[in-house]
Amino acid sequence: MALTFLKQAARRPAEPSPPAAQPAKRFTWTRLAPYLLILPAVLFELLVHVIPMIVGIFMSFIQLTQFFITNWSAAPFVGTGNYAVALDFSGPLGWQLVRSFLITLGFTVLVVGISFVFGMSAALVLHRLGRGRGFLRTLFLIPYALPAYAGIIIWKFILQRDNGLLNQLLVDGLHLASERPFWLIGGNAFVSVVVVSIWQQWPFAFLMSMAGMQVIPEELYQAAAIDGASTWQQIRFITMRMMKPLNAVLLLLLFLWTFREFNTPYVLFGPTPPEAADLLTVHIYSSSFITWNFGLGSAMSVLLMLFLVVVAGLWALWNRRVNRDA
Repeated sequence: MALTFLKQAARRPAEPSPPAAQPAKRFTWTRLAPYLLILPAVLFELLVHVIPMIVGIFMSFIQLTQFFITNWSAAPFVGTGNYAVALDFSGPLGWQLVRSFLITLGFTVLVVGISFVFGMSAALVLHRLGRGRGFLRTLFLIPYALPAYAGIIIWKFILQRDNGLLNQLLVDGLHLASERPFWLIGGNAFVSVVVVSIWQQWPFAFLMSMAGMQVIPEELYQAAAIDGASTWQQIRFITMRMMKPLNAVLLLLLFLWTFREFNTPYVLFGPTPPEAADLLTVHIYSSSFITWNFGLGSAMSVLLMLFLVVVAGLWALWNRRVNRDA
């Protein structure tokens, strides 16, 4: 019987030993260093973006005009009254906002589309170019490296009616026009702001496209060439397919940046641009600082922000569905 008891005891699994006591975590500067390094960026983000955005949203709910600019607490709370005025399409302010929105939408589609085509085309040419690629790449990036204000001022001198380089070339040089057209007023103002914006935006599209093409394996092109694929087929089925995720992000960034473009129309035309070039950001600026209705201008700014958030959200949903189906 004792032998049977000993056999049963031997078959029993050994009881697990109690876990060893974990040493207490001591405070070290190594653990705190990452948080200290990102603290300045967090503070600047709060001061430059988050806090002004919260203040702007608050301003959109009060009737902040020139009478209350020195005493915000006395400005009456109007709730969604500013939004109702901005979205009252039957009134003059609402119609002007819709017109400015449509002008900005057309401006954005043209600038983004042409900038993307120019950037992609230049990247395709330079990607297959041997000698001179470095020089041309540096030359193409000059508009992107040049300070925005300086570049727009140069274009403003070029587009002057009487002494501008463009009219001298068209009238005196090539004799393509008998009279000097106006480029900074009237209907041509829209063409001017589109051209200057494309000149500023396309080098970024070129830079991103060039970077994306350099990570595509060269073996894919060699195998396609062996199979008899033409250059256009290689671009269509290899380059464009491999760069599809990058192009999706690039188009989104170009759309967001272009739709809220302020520097180009403001420097070219001032705070009161021609009706044909009345972009939304300058329209909001004029509503705030020309008519001294900061509450209405803040409401328009919030509406602009919500529109761009919706665009980014729809893009994220579309991109997720495309990646899932792929």
